[in-house]
Amino acid sequence: MTSTSKTSDLLLRQTRIHFPRLEEAKVKITPIEKGGSDRKFYRVRCSPEQTIILVKYNLEREENRHYVAIAEFLAGHGIRAPRIYFHDPAEGLIWIEDLGKTDLWSSREESWIVRRAFYESALGEIVKLHCLSEEAARTIHENLPAEFDAALYRWEQSYFFENCLGRFFGVEARELSELAALPSLAGIAADLAQRPRVLVHRDFQSQNIIIRNGQAHLIDFQGMRPGLAEYDLASLLFDPYVTFSRAECEELLADYEAKRTAAGQPVAPDFRATFRFCGIQRLMQALGAYGFLGLVKGSKTFLDHIPAAIESLRGLVGEIPELKRLSVALERLR
Repeated sequence: MTSTSKTSDLLLRQTRIHFPRLEEAKVKITPIEKGGSDRKFYRVRCSPEQTIILVKYNLEREENRHYVAIAEFLAGHGIRAPRIYFHDPAEGLIWIEDLGKTDLWSSREESWIVRRAFYESALGEIVKLHCLSEEAARTIHENLPAEFDAALYRWEQSYFFENCLGRFFGVEARELSELAALPSLAGIAADLAQRPRVLVHRDFQSQNIIIRNGQAHLIDFQGMRPGLAEYDLASLLFDPYVTFSRAECEELLADYEAKRTAAGQPVAPDFRATFRFCGIQRLMQALGAYGFLGLVKGSKTFLDHIPAAIESLRGLVGEIPELKRLSVALERLR
């Protein structure tokens, strides 16, 4: 018996313990390959018409323990997310609603008129999160990771220099140190850190938004924390997995702005500038992750997304004169 089949048998027994009405002969468990998470996902087929998702998480990662509390918090505030059926914290197992296999990424080849409706639905859900009151947000703070501050923004930058420019592109250590020490990068981190925070998803991209019955549902939200709304938008609109035209990006930014105004919390006058800075941060974080996951963890498929992400980062950095040194370095990577 392989280790995979042993794991499936164990999980099947655990499922039967908590869902005793299921007929054992009909229950099938199939692994789901998903992203770079340390969590393992399985689709449990209870009958031809009914499935649920089983999540096995790493007990050593604190944020994984808070998934259930965050899911229930989102549901309590009318934000669409999977329902929780059962949580076994001792074993690190969660049985949740199966929302299906159709994520935003699946629609990438559709016409813009179709895609736009799905993206506008996703923006509707994230606006609900961004516009929660401080009082509501405080009720979940103890279950959230560290908020976005200057240190976290600087960590994202370092993650990029080490794992993308250094590990993937082979930029020498001296140049990496000089680029990482650019005062303008520290300035971006400090500027973003002093802005008012809201609750953000943290990984609001096409593969973490499921479309069911035409409506967007949020998944993989265990990294939710206080941060900037513009960071979530940058995650969605500078998503290396999906390509947008400038006009499409502008339409979605305008839709977000309109939704915020309708919710009584219009965006700040410097919203677009903050969005660009957040785009730089998010792309650095993603590129660092691709390098780390691809070269350290051995998940080579992540390396395929580096060219698109680097191109987007190149465009944003090129718009900021103070980052000319970094812009030149990125141009050399062509």
